[in-house]
Amino acid sequence: MTAAHASASSATTRERAYTWADPAVLAAAAQRMDGLDFFAQLGNGDFPPPPINATTGIALVEVSDGRAVFELEPAEWHYNPIGSVHGGILATLADSALGCAVHTKLSAGTAYTSLDLTIKFTRAATLDSGRLTCEGRVVSIGRRTATAEAEITDKTGRVIGHAIATCLIMPIPS
Repeated sequence: MTAAHASASSATTRERAYTWADPAVLAAAAQRMDGLDFFAQLGNGDFPPPPINATTGIALVEVSDGRAVFELEPAEWHYNPIGSVHGGILATLADSALGCAVHTKLSAGTAYTSLDLTIKFTRAATLDSGRLTCEGRVVSIGRRTATAEAEITDKTGRVIGHAIATCLIMPIPS
C-alpha cells in the first residue's frame, strides 16, 4: 500500500457500532407460539428484535395473516463496489418478508425454513432511492410447504426487485 493510498483510505473511513440481544430468547418464543401471536408480541416490544435487524438495518413494520412488511433505509455501508445497495442486502430484505409472511400462518410448535429464494432485480437501489419497502405475501400453504411472493419498492413506488420463495414446514421436535 502506498502512502497516498493509506492516507486516502484513512480520510474516507467510516465506523459503525451496534448491539443486539440474545437470539435464543426470540427463538424460544417463536417455537411455543403461533405466528400471529408471536409477531403481535414482537411488535409490542415484548421480545427483542432478531440480531439480523441490527446487523442490516432492516425493520419489521407491519404484519398480518399471511403478510409481512419490512423496510430498509439504504446507507453507505449497504453498498457494493459499484456504488449501489448490494444484492445480498436486498435478498435478505426479501427473504425476511417472505419467511415472516409464511410464519404468520403457522401454529404453535411448527417451524419453517427456506427451501429456495429467487430474486429478480429491476433497478439499482442507492441512497437516492429513499426508504425501501418489501411486502411479502403467502401464495399457498400446505402441510409440508408454503410459497410466498414479495416486491421491493423505493420511496416513489418504483419496483426495485421481486422475489418468490418456497418454505419447508415442519413440526418442532419435543
